[in-house]
Amino acid sequence: MLAAQNKYGLKPATYEQYKESLKTAPQKELVDLEKVIPGIVLDIRYATTNNFTGEKIYTLAKAYARKPVAEALKKAQAEFNKMGYGVKMYDAYRPYKATVKFYEVYKDTTYVASPYKGSRHNRGCALDMTIIDLKTGKELQMPTEFDSFKKEAWPYSPVSDPVIKKNRETLISVMHKNGFKVTGSEWWHFDFIGWQKFEVMDIDFEELKK
Repeated sequence: MLAAQNKYGLKPATYEQYKESLKTAPQKELVDLEKVIPGIVLDIRYATTNNFTGEKIYTLAKAYARKPVAEALKKAQAEFNKMGYGVKMYDAYRPYKATVKFYEVYKDTTYVASPYKGSRHNRGCALDMTIIDLKTGKELQMPTEFDSFKKEAWPYSPVSDPVIKKNRETLISVMHKNGFKVTGSEWWHFDFIGWQKFEVMDIDFEELKK
């Protein structure tokens, strides 16, 4: 990945600073979601060219989140499982340098976070996700594809298809119940309530795997 460009005035935490913070705040640990969420499925789009940039942004297909975020998602997964559904993750923690790249490709901050502030993803407190049918492994139908920049992707845009409407409502209601809030322009994006307590980071997945 490209080096973080601090021309936007932000100084995200490095791996060393992150490790130091864990000594006094162990809840800030970035947890590997595959290790703690039973049955989670990963479809990390930014580790492929199947995303709005058309480029591979990550060199590893991994999903990390802060410890309290992972714990809240685990509860949501258990609830989805009772309905016959499971979580599929498109993206979770995102290094700051990726946010810079996204902004420079597409400057509309309705859909792309501002590098002047950093994103909730950079704090390890945002999840891009959908739900799948546990029997078939297929994604439930939603109003749009992931990373759509259309108004139909807004979580409360009108939906005429009752099945799609119900699927979206199920996803949002379970996540809201378990400590997340859907963002205003993306049905798939959920911010952890309390994200303000966590710093913006610019740590590559390779460092987290150490």
